[in-house]
Amino acid sequence: MLALSVVAHPSPISFSHALAAQAAATLREAGFEVREHDLYAEGFNPVQPVGEALNTASDDALVERHCEELKQADLILVFHPNWWSQPPAILKGWVDRVFRLDTAYAYPEGTGLDGVPVGLLRARAAFVFNTSNTPAERERGVFGDPLDSLWKTSIFGLCGVDSVTRRMYGPMAASTAEDRAGWVGDVRELVGAAAESLRG
Repeated sequence: MLALSVVAHPSPISFSHALAAQAAATLREAGFEVREHDLYAEGFNPVQPVGEALNTASDDALVERHCEELKQADLILVFHPNWWSQPPAILKGWVDRVFRLDTAYAYPEGTGLDGVPVGLLRARAAFVFNTSNTPAERERGVFGDPLDSLWKTSIFGLCGVDSVTRRMYGPMAASTAEDRAGWVGDVRELVGAAAESLRG
């Protein structure tokens, strides 16, 4: 089985990277093939050019590679910090260019672009792991936790992935080594359980 892992944090020593490394190791131990992508290290271009306006094909070989792996993935994992209750711009651009028409979703025959799309992704589950300096209670109470709706409903839900698990870890600035070890353990347990379920 194939897992697609995408991390979007500018620092290669970030906690997002540590979580992604743990998830990948757990999945490989469970027999998964894991395709890992660090968007910053790859130099992924988040800007969709004019020629991609119809959003069904790209001249960018890296975009095409990501699209193909997204279509093939049985499990999708995304790791990113919470910036202004949003993903980093590079990750938003990744979604814009990779979760595209006829790759991640389509419109039923006879339905125009104003109709209701159907999801095409084969992945049976997705995980989104966020880091933040905003306490979870404040994120929910003051800001309404827009990342939760974005990933579960607007992106993965629309594209046909029904099982979406999201965790927010932090505040990172005040975290201890014990806190971080516990969060890494949480990722290991969640991903390990999902791997067992998917393979079962």
